[in-house]
Amino acid sequence: MKFCWCTISVNNLEQSIRFYQQIVGLSLNRRFVAGPGVEIAFLGTGGTEVELICDANQQAPGHVEGISLGFSVSSLDKQIQFIKEKGLEVESGPLQPNPHVRFFFVKDPNGVSIQFVEHM
Repeated sequence: MKFCWCTISVNNLEQSIRFYQQIVGLSLNRRFVAGPGVEIAFLGTGGTEVELICDANQQAPGHVEGISLGFSVSSLDKQIQFIKEKGLEVESGPLQPNPHVRFFFVKDPNGVSIQFVEHM
C-alpha cells in the first residue's frame, strides 16, 4: 500500500497555495473545480502530495490539533531565519530529541502544524 496524499480543508485556497509554495517549497501539480463552490489543489513532489480543498459552502474546521506534516530541510538555522523573515512565528522548537535530528514547528494558514526537520 502506498500513501498518496494528506487532505486539508481550507477557507482561503489562494493563501494556502501560497504558503505551501513559498514557505514549504512545494510545486502546484494540479488545480481544478470539483463542483459548485468547490475547488481542489494538489501540491508536492515525489509520491506524497498535500491536497487542499476549498468548499465555499462549508466553513473549514480551523485549527487542527494532534496532526503535523513534516518536511526535510538541509539547514534548520537557515529555515528558522527564512520563517522569521517571512513574518511567521515559530510555534515550538527548535527541539533535538537525539543527536541525529533537530526540528521546529510553524502553523499553516489553516492551523495545521508544519514541522521542518534537519537530519544530521
